[in-house]
Amino acid sequence: MSTSDDLFRGETGGAYVPLAERMRPATLDDVVGQKHLLGPGKPLRVAFESGRPHSMIFWGPPGVGKTTLARLMVAGFDAQFIAISAVLGGVKDIRDAVVAAQAAQGRGRRTILFVDEVHRFNKAQQDAFLPYVESGLFTFIGATTENPSFEVNSALLSRARVYVLHALTFEELAELVDRAVEIISAEPGQPALSFEPDAREQLARWADGDARRLINAVEIVSESARNAGLEKVDPAWLETALSQSLRRFDKGGDAFYDQISALHKAVRGSDPDASLYWFCRMLDGGADPRYLSRRLVRMAVEDIGLADPRATQLTLNAADIYERLGSPEGELALAQAVVYLACAAKSNAVYNAYKSARRYAEQHGSAPVPMHLRNAPTRLMKELGHGQRYRYAHDEPHGYAAGERYFPDGLGSTFYSPTDRGLEGKIRQKLDFLRELDAAHKSR
Repeated sequence: MSTSDDLFRGETGGAYVPLAERMRPATLDDVVGQKHLLGPGKPLRVAFESGRPHSMIFWGPPGVGKTTLARLMVAGFDAQFIAISAVLGGVKDIRDAVVAAQAAQGRGRRTILFVDEVHRFNKAQQDAFLPYVESGLFTFIGATTENPSFEVNSALLSRARVYVLHALTFEELAELVDRAVEIISAEPGQPALSFEPDAREQLARWADGDARRLINAVEIVSESARNAGLEKVDPAWLETALSQSLRRFDKGGDAFYDQISALHKAVRGSDPDASLYWFCRMLDGGADPRYLSRRLVRMAVEDIGLADPRATQLTLNAADIYERLGSPEGELALAQAVVYLACAAKSNAVYNAYKSARRYAEQHGSAPVPMHLRNAPTRLMKELGHGQRYRYAHDEPHGYAAGERYFPDGLGSTFYSPTDRGLEGKIRQKLDFLRELDAAHKSR
């Protein structure tokens, strides 16, 4: 836990202050990005200007200003600032924060409690904040990269307003490059430094919406350029100065699920090119190919089904090939499965039938099995009528016992409605024929 009243301290005892800290905004007008929240008349600016802080949760990807906005509230509301990291903190930190807030309250001062990565706290830890949020002992601000609907307790969520922060745009990141270079160039005894337009653009795109990543990169590149005696950074030098880095890929957050959703929908939409793009995008970002293989099997079952049963087997084979070969050779087998799934005939008829049948079974409880369908392995069971009048389908014309009922007495419904696509079209024709046999049997 940390407590601070001076958030924008530049240097302490002459120690070097990272560029990211030197660039930290001192006012809302200094913040780059989040105009949908901070522009004139927008909700977060109105909250600041009202002078009445309220509990809130900042939800957004890394490096978009969640911590910065929390700290700006301290200056805006003249409050004590207490920060807890849910990654490193625990119940003791929460108790210490309560004691500090009570002491501040005794002096007539507000407290803002900032919990970074709040989704990392378990339910009991999150519940510990509730009585103090309700009593007004402190204003709670949580920051999370995860969807608070799933990761934050409903009780705490209901007492805080959620503000969604967006990844910075290319233009906003380019503006940050200019600001960073200006600060670096203004350092005493240092030569001026500039970025060629192509290098500036390349760096902004490399940051992938993450301001913290961008600023750290500018600092690394600038130091490297000065050591080499360069005053202007070009794209070639930029590639040399920055080690190859994968695109930001939040393996447990919404970026992850948004991309797997895009892959699934591209496959469902029968677009092999877009499907391959999202598959490669996720591999490039560090997604586990085993996870992708499991999702591909799900796509084969959910969106293709009996329209092309080969899809399931081909996808399972691709997963097995990956296990045998590993990366990168095994990824080609998964790519082949992606293309096949995208091109295959589509049907979710079995998927819908399964969900409908589950609901039907739940609604009707434990209906007894009809006597003619019951097992009769003993004499007593046979004497009780188990299995009597059961018609053996193989002995019937067409191998089908027309008119026979297999539902519990009084129940019956149609769940599976096959499409006319792929193999399922043949299945549909057969079921139509069997229904005609049933109708003919009833008319006798």
